[in-house]
Amino acid sequence: MPPNAKDSLFEVVPHDTKDDASEYEDLSEDTEVTECSCDKASYGTGDIVFSTFVVAPLVVSVWRGTWQIMDIYENYFPFAESYFMGIIVHISFAFLRATFLARSAGAWSGENGGVLRWIRERLLSKLYTYIFVLSNLTMWRGGWGVLDMFLSTVIPDPDDPHRTILIAVLTFIFYFSAVLLRSSRNFLASPFLLYTDGKEATYLFTTRFKTINSKDMALYVLDCVFSVSVVGSLVVFVWRGSWALLDIFILPDNLVKSLWISLALGYALVIMTFSLQVPMCWAAARLRGAPRLLLADVYHLVSFFATVNVWRGVWGLLNVYFFPDWPKFSNWCTHIVSFCLLVLLNCSNSILVRGVYIDAEEPDGECVVFPCHYLRLFVHKERTKKRHKRALAAAAKEGRRQEGASLPLQPEDKV
Repeated sequence: MPPNAKDSLFEVVPHDTKDDASEYEDLSEDTEVTECSCDKASYGTGDIVFSTFVVAPLVVSVWRGTWQIMDIYENYFPFAESYFMGIIVHISFAFLRATFLARSAGAWSGENGGVLRWIRERLLSKLYTYIFVLSNLTMWRGGWGVLDMFLSTVIPDPDDPHRTILIAVLTFIFYFSAVLLRSSRNFLASPFLLYTDGKEATYLFTTRFKTINSKDMALYVLDCVFSVSVVGSLVVFVWRGSWALLDIFILPDNLVKSLWISLALGYALVIMTFSLQVPMCWAAARLRGAPRLLLADVYHLVSFFATVNVWRGVWGLLNVYFFPDWPKFSNWCTHIVSFCLLVLLNCSNSILVRGVYIDAEEPDGECVVFPCHYLRLFVHKERTKKRHKRALAAAAKEGRRQEGASLPLQPEDKV
């Protein structure tokens, strides 16, 4: 930008105008980079705060309300049947994700697009998300119930110390199996994951082997089945074992204090892991092979421990303080209100548990970067629109200039 002071305040010194112009351009570029870096840091901090203290409690509230509504009507949601039903619906959505995306393409700008079709597609996408949430909840609740029934069959006495050992051993086996599959990152959830509601974000998600249905349909189906029934089940069982161990070891005789400790510990670890993201990216970018994978796995393990504590704390404290004498009202309220707020915030995809991420697959330090982009996406879209408008205006101006230069001279112009 030009200085605000007048030219007469400065001593005029002869110099090369070309060098001055290049120096001015370099200065403006440095200033723009500095401003962008500061804006990026501030928006990144805002995204972390928004994901941690706004989106995460709302996501937990949706899960808590839906889960406990199923507990109230448990006769309609038996554990084994719910578990397999959730897997079937999840596999179906994984198999049809490309079809859903193709159907929604061009809702606004396509040949048959328009306001009515855009509104219809938005409503259908929210219905799709809601059905997917129900399938997630039925699978997870059923999986937890199946594992609890297995533990009760092997060791019926809940006070038997061998039961705690069995839970710890099973949790370790499930976790180690996921590590061998390079899928430990899939244990993470909100606040470390924040997804907005776009077409691709709604319908597209990855599978373990990333097969394409147009090449080999049989491998594509097997990939979808493996990603949901094997990797997804490992995630469910590790969460159940970790949650049960927290119930056992964190003040089991004082539920309220136990929940507050989980909440404080979880948020402290969340803040710590987010604050360590820059040095972790620096270290991961300089490591290769097994050390890089080990670094990512350890970082994700600490993040997972933080996530479980946050979820347990928010979930349990809602049971304690949010209309505990009216469980139906409390559960339905958190189910409906929280889901609607996430829809209004354009973050309802953050509720879903789907897709398979491969540990340390991303290049350099991106393997330890959490996908929490909200304000940055909005700012990026606005800047892209401004650049597009500037490019169109410059192209139109250049077109008018060329058109004027190509016009033949009039007689009076020749004279």
